[in-house]
Formats: sequence, structure tokens, C-alpha cells
Amino acid sequence: MIGQIWATERTRSGRDDEPDDATVLKRSRHDPEVFAVLFQRHAGQLLRYVGRRIGPEAAEDVLADTFLEAFRQRHRYDHSRPDARPWLYGIATNRMGRYRRTELKQLRATERTGTDPVLEAFTERSDARVSAGALGRRLAGALARLPRGHRDALLLVAWAEMTYEEAAEALGTPVGTVRSRISRARRKLREEFAGVDPMAVEKGPVNE
Repeated sequence: MIGQIWATERTRSGRDDEPDDATVLKRSRHDPEVFAVLFQRHAGQLLRYVGRRIGPEAAEDVLADTFLEAFRQRHRYDHSRPDARPWLYGIATNRMGRYRRTELKQLRATERTGTDPVLEAFTERSDARVSAGALGRRLAGALARLPRGHRDALLLVAWAEMTYEEAAEALGTPVGTVRSRISRARRKLREEFAGVDPMAVEKGPVNE
């Protein structure tokens, strides 16, 4: 079932009468089945992000663990935050910790072959932001050489398209720490790419 999500996008109609994530989580306290709405909204994009980092097989395990943990913690969710994405990505980031070697192995494979194995599931899309093939072998190697905390912060902003504030919420760190880590990560990338930040080229300008 989870494998089918690879071909889906996050579905949010944008209708004014659609409850936000905080409302969904609040309702799910008394009606657990409502929690499925959160899964439908975010599972596709989250699986793509995690899979891009650690591969499809491990990503499905992380996705299942993430939503199981989110369901268990739904009573503790801060309802002043209408968007649950940072919360979910934070749980997923913690779960990915035990797959650090898998992530590095995947980056090294992309660096060596120039082919992103995860991208094969999305050949019908033209999405350079999640394409290691588009980013190139050198970028994969450069990302592998970053400290994990710097890579986590950078990729939440560059690939998950979060703001610095959202990334800080996801990582449970002050926004100043996130800014510092991303700044250092981008500096390292610029050093390897003759002054050009390849992540900024792919994503576009990011408000510092």
C-alpha cells in the first residue's frame, strides 16, 4: 500500500472550508480515523523526500514509523501550528538517523554513476529539485561530505521547501542554529563549485 504513494502528490484542495492540520489532529484525539486525513495530505511528499535521501525501501519503513509515532503523539501536538509538515518531517529526520550509512551509500552511488536510483520512480516528472541526476555527481559527493546536521538543515530547505523557521521547528533547534548550519553548508558547496551554490541554482534564491 505504501509503495503506491510513490506515484502520488500531496493532496490539498486549498478550499476555505478544509480544516487545517491542527484541527485534524485535534479531532483525531476523539475520532482516530480522522488521522488518515493527515496521511493523505503529507505522505506522498514526505515519502519522496525521505526516499531521495535514503532510498525507496528504507523510506517506506521510515514513513510507516513516522506516522505511527505521529499518531501516538497526536495528543501532544501544538494546535497553534496549523501546518503539521515541520512536525512530521522532524519525526522522519529522527527516524532517518539510523540510516546514515544508507544515505551516504546512496549519495556515493550517485556520485559514482551519475544516476539517481530514486528518480527512476518519477521519470514522468521534470522536477530538478529532487533530481540528483540534474544536480550532478559532484553535488552528491559534496552533500555526502557535509556533517549530518548541516545536511539535514540544508535539505529541509532546499528539497522539502521549508522556511528557516519551519526547518528549525522540524529539527528542534533555534532558527539561528539552522541559519548557521545552512550558511556553512552553502559555503562548503561554493568552495567545491568555484563560488557557485548549486543548491541555490536549482531551487532559486532563498531568503537569508
